[in-house]
Amino acid sequence: MENARVEPAPLAWASLSDVGRVRPANEDYVGDPERLAPLVGGAPRLAARGSLFAVADGMGGHARGEIASKLAIDVLYATFYNSPGDPVEMFKKAILTANTAVRRAGVLARPETVGDGEGARTLPRMGTTLVAALVLGRWVLIGNIGDSRAYLMNDGRLEQVSRDHSYLAEEIRRGLVPPDAAETSPFRHLITRSLGTKDEVEVDLFWRPWPEGSTLLLATDGLHGCVEELEMETILASRPPDVAVKALVKAAHEAGAPDNVSVVVVHKPELPRKKDRA
Repeated sequence: MENARVEPAPLAWASLSDVGRVRPANEDYVGDPERLAPLVGGAPRLAARGSLFAVADGMGGHARGEIASKLAIDVLYATFYNSPGDPVEMFKKAILTANTAVRRAGVLARPETVGDGEGARTLPRMGTTLVAALVLGRWVLIGNIGDSRAYLMNDGRLEQVSRDHSYLAEEIRRGLVPPDAAETSPFRHLITRSLGTKDEVEVDLFWRPWPEGSTLLLATDGLHGCVEELEMETILASRPPDVAVKALVKAAHEAGAPDNVSVVVVHKPELPRKKDRA
């Protein structure tokens, strides 16, 4: 699925989700203001609340992951845009409400098994990562659970803003594992925090300045797990969002694309300056 749009704010954005080269189905889901406008009451409601962007990477096997990621983002948008109150408070509330919805759906769903006889095993209940960004004037608020990431690029430099909730990332932060061990570690995809796996979940929140010329990238690990940050930085620096999302997915394919690949790119253009009076 693909979408692109330029907003009067002004913001330019594009989103793209791709199944990759190995997985049989796409368990990722992306959210941007235009795609989910009908869900939240149309363009006027969107304009009044700020621009919300999100990416989710579903887990749980077969169709469960696909259901979890879409449910999380649908509930995120519906809650945020249709709840009164301060947008910052509603942003966190929307993420927690999405967790409750995915958790409830997983509990109510019939247990799913793979294999036969003694080799049969029960798949875990559905869950999903989530990274979301709310653009509010000169600032952007980012929230994440899991290992889907948010990056910001200013002055040509790409910075990872979100914090991975994975076993490997936590070991690296504790200084127990060197950062260069990530590529070969068997634990690199072991998630320690996600939506839907517990009744309550902790959300990491990050405020960042949002000056003109900034670019925001939201991505599942299908991108950052196989494409170097330097290559992502080069793509974002030289292409508008609608071209950049395709180039990023193409880079993942060239690296083997072992997982679903989903990206959202948001750019705040620099406004033309008035000429100085003589």
